[in-house]
Amino acid sequence: MEFSIKNVNAAATQSDCLVVGVYEAKVLSEAAQEIDLASKGMISKLLADGDMDGKLEATLMLHHVPGLTSSRLLLVGLGKQADFAEKQYAKAVRASIKALEKSGASDATTCLAQLPVKALSAQRKVAYLSEAALDASYKFAAIKRKEEQASPKKGIAKLTINVAASDVPAAETGLADGQALAAGVSLAKDLGNLPPNVCTPSYLAEQALALGKTHQFNVEVLERDALKKLGMGSFLGVAQGSEEPPKFIIMQHLKGKKEQKPVVLVGKGITFDTGGISLKPGSEMDEMKYDMCGAASVLGTFKAIAAMNLPLNVIGVIPTCENMPDGRATRPGDVLTSMSGLTIEVLNTDAEGRLILCDALTYVERFEPSAVIDVATLTGACVIALGHHASGLFSNNDALAAELLQAGEVALDRAWHMPMWEDYQSLLDSNFADMANIGGRAAGSITAACFLARFAKKYDWAHLDVAGTAWKSGKEKGGTGRPVPLLTEFLVQRANQA
Repeated sequence: MEFSIKNVNAAATQSDCLVVGVYEAKVLSEAAQEIDLASKGMISKLLADGDMDGKLEATLMLHHVPGLTSSRLLLVGLGKQADFAEKQYAKAVRASIKALEKSGASDATTCLAQLPVKALSAQRKVAYLSEAALDASYKFAAIKRKEEQASPKKGIAKLTINVAASDVPAAETGLADGQALAAGVSLAKDLGNLPPNVCTPSYLAEQALALGKTHQFNVEVLERDALKKLGMGSFLGVAQGSEEPPKFIIMQHLKGKKEQKPVVLVGKGITFDTGGISLKPGSEMDEMKYDMCGAASVLGTFKAIAAMNLPLNVIGVIPTCENMPDGRATRPGDVLTSMSGLTIEVLNTDAEGRLILCDALTYVERFEPSAVIDVATLTGACVIALGHHASGLFSNNDALAAELLQAGEVALDRAWHMPMWEDYQSLLDSNFADMANIGGRAAGSITAACFLARFAKKYDWAHLDVAGTAWKSGKEKGGTGRPVPLLTEFLVQRANQA
């Protein structure tokens, strides 16, 4: 989709479709008032007749409206004017894009960025709009038949964002930010949606190297022998059941001051999770290709911040492998020695994500980080606790947790702070090792976080469990790109404070 920022007379704009907003209670937005005047009260008449109620996300497409140069007019419901804020604005934008995609229009002009939105600057409104537009129009066609690729579905090719003349410079900045974020979200979606026979650990490593080359940041990939020398027995214990070689990816975006301590992002990269010897049920096992969405989100975030040229030191670490039930696979009852020296009794091989993350959390100590955030599709228990709306947030530092929660609210990519009290730690006790890798059915997401916390004692750390938010099932099956918006917003705020 091609974007442009302009200040134009809406009624005189020539495009396939003009987009304006309408509030509930028959209240017209400023742009809708202009169109109503140009059309001699046509919108007011439609509202009076009940053709449009203005409820949030409602849409009505009109053709050849008198007084308009554009051939179509799309009315978008904004809900109650008093309640109109960031979330309502984002929903209205997405509803408008969906309606445009279903129309025959190929270019459109939207006036939604002119709407007054609580606590949102012109820059932020345009960033929201451009990112939401690209996200709503996302299509995964990487492995579709060639004829389908050659004849993609019609949609909006060009979107003009109409803003006040004084807002044009800020809007241009917001557009660049929104496009950068959308590119990162799209990459995370693409990686998650690829089949596991394509998106292997080696493929993820190749994508990281290509991303580093494009955006000029350093990427290093450690192979099995190097991991053995480092003593990553826990990570290698998971990987040993697969013919696919494990990879340990390190990316360094060093655009901040030399003395600035880096933020480290760690992403779980299990490119397919069978459960290992503790084999998962066959139903919906295909969705276990999404078990690398933590890694995908780190790669997506790096793409976004690189496009923004964010002035911050950020390091990304991705342990990636498969979890397979080969004859060499780790068995329930085996004891693994982690990089930290702590021993782990494996009671369930399907609790493998924490086994690869713990060695990564030990490895990143060398960077003396200002904060470490790991991202993982870690537990089904988190889905039971929070559903598919919020990611689970655990942390050993309340200030860091608050930063992430606030970033999630701004980015409309919310998380919820979960408890991680010392009381839960005893559930991980083992008779034969320093700890077990599971703590039982109760509080499963919490004990998983408690396990990771044992390896993150030397720095401020947070854990995002995205098992319920990283992808959707059913008719809308596919990656969501979350939590790329949350992570990107967090890093942008850190850069602004640096």
